[in-house]
Amino acid sequence: MTVADVVILDSPEPLASHVAERLIAEITAAQAARGSASVVLTGGGMGGRTLAAVGELDTSAIDWSRVDLWWGDERFVRSGDEERNDRQARAALLDRLPLDPERVHVVPAADTVASAEEAAARYAEELATVSEAAGSRPTNGTAVPAFDVLMLGVGPDAHVASLFPELDAVTEQQATALAVHDAPKPPPDRVTLTLPAINAARQVWLVVAGADKAGAVALAANGAAAQQVPAAGVQGTERTVWFLDTAAASRLPAQATDES
Repeated sequence: MTVADVVILDSPEPLASHVAERLIAEITAAQAARGSASVVLTGGGMGGRTLAAVGELDTSAIDWSRVDLWWGDERFVRSGDEERNDRQARAALLDRLPLDPERVHVVPAADTVASAEEAAARYAEELATVSEAAGSRPTNGTAVPAFDVLMLGVGPDAHVASLFPELDAVTEQQATALAVHDAPKPPPDRVTLTLPAINAARQVWLVVAGADKAGAVALAANGAAAQQVPAAGVQGTERTVWFLDTAAASRLPAQATDES
């Protein structure tokens, strides 16, 4: 983590508002440059807060029908379950936007496929199909869409998406999406993007709030190994930004912040 990659706000609310403003700006810029935008959403408290904050801002510059939405991970439960990240995102914002349903790429749910492995395989197929039509970034021979912004939360154990410390999924280099079982936080069965797929994004944003995350942030900043600290293995092709509140940043050394 470099100095220029860190933005610190006082508390979760202004942090969410700042990230929301940046997200609107990046989507607008991507559409101006390429005609469309591709964004990977995250769940969790800050993921929901950020989407709610987007809904409070002026988004008239965005053509929402030309935005592709993905998720970095998903809980393998039934459609409509409150645990699903896509349901939380719809409640926070998506149901109020004029999105093209064909461009909202949800991970198959437990009532639509037989297993998390099948869900991961179908998600990987959709990633590859869309990448062929919308431009791609090769990931060890497997294409993924050229995500403009990929947002992640970070757990107190330093997990990102559903890549938990010491799980084999953290070191996977070939697949773009994987099934995860026995996750240390419920529900145990999940589908996640792999690190190579995450790191194919133009910009990766880690949005983190709370003192319970400070240790994980500090470990990632100090260059820990990704297998033990998955957040340390995350890097966008053009930019990586850590958006932190003061509590999450409390164990970092004093440093300047980038507010651009």
